[in-house]
Amino acid sequence: MGRTWASGSEVKREAIAGGAMLYDSSRAGNLRAAWFDPAYWRKRAAVTGEAPGRGSTLFFAADGREYALRHYRRGGLAARLSKDRYLWRSEVTTRPFHEFHLSYHLANAGLPVAPPVAARYVRHGALYSGDLITERLAGTLSLAAALDRGAVQLLVWVGIGRCLRRFHDLGVCHADLNAHNIMLDMEGTVFLIDFDRATLRGPGLWRDANLARLRRSLDKIADPMPEGRFTEADWHSLLAGYREGGGT
Repeated sequence: MGRTWASGSEVKREAIAGGAMLYDSSRAGNLRAAWFDPAYWRKRAAVTGEAPGRGSTLFFAADGREYALRHYRRGGLAARLSKDRYLWRSEVTTRPFHEFHLSYHLANAGLPVAPPVAARYVRHGALYSGDLITERLAGTLSLAAALDRGAVQLLVWVGIGRCLRRFHDLGVCHADLNAHNIMLDMEGTVFLIDFDRATLRGPGLWRDANLARLRRSLDKIADPMPEGRFTEADWHSLLAGYREGGGT
């Protein structure tokens, strides 16, 4: 975190009360600070759903599009100290601005991500809180949810491996690669989401560590499920797709 990012003229920065926001005017030209307030969308009956988990993701509709609003929350032991506030260092190192810029970079590179729409931070003395808005990936469900419904076809596992290889070839080290952050649509297209704390790196053993983290996630999720939801054949199909490399 902390690198300088190049962005197009469509990315605007505006000062807001206590902080600043970025937004992509090509995706939401009329965006304002109120967009980051869940109550704003609830009052307009525009909320279309919510996702479980630490990130408190709210889905809403505006101007004929669907968006996902995520408030940054801490996990683990750090949450005991503060649920949603982080130490201020600089604007570029805030979690929402970092994730916005990285996701923007990945989307422009043609990788299957949820395009970033806006990000904001608000200062609280030496701390800050933050939020991110992305386009919602309509018609998708997580790999974890897909496994909960039934076995996933081997060709889909191959596609997951190919997708992960594309990100790794670009040097993307996902900080939390798990079955909840891999999304699938009805056509079998694979997407990767949630780039909070993700970094760009050169080739290294971090790739193996990324895959090992995903394997642990899959084992944990599949453990209480009926036998056969996640098998060694599934995992080897994923690895085969990863070795093939290339695009999907």
